[in-house]
Amino acid sequence: QVHMVESGGGSVQAGDSLRLSCAATGRPRSSSVFAWFRQAPGKEREFVALVRWHGGSAFYADSVKGRFTISRDNPKNTLYLQMNSLKTDDTAVYYCAVGSEYTSNQAAYDVWGQGTQVTVAS
Repeated sequence: QVHMVESGGGSVQAGDSLRLSCAATGRPRSSSVFAWFRQAPGKEREFVALVRWHGGSAFYADSVKGRFTISRDNPKNTLYLQMNSLKTDDTAVYYCAVGSEYTSNQAAYDVWGQGTQVTVAS
């Protein structure tokens, strides 16, 4: 089974950029779908972005479209989330997840990382 470990979180100022990484231990199935979710304080976890492991177009939440980019490095078994023009509303714990359906529904993802904190100050 694939295990996921996130890194790259931290504290930044509004307008800054940050790149999150998610390293997969074990070889993901080529049919896998990888996604990022986030959970802000006092709020439910929400979808951020997803991409198929073997390639193809990505899908983003409207709140991050045009600012965030999801990508993967297959030889390194690593998923990334490049976050630009960060806003205070982006403050959250960010999780990577693996599933087999191309969906923003978090119930479809069965492997989750431990999360990494992103804090954006004004």
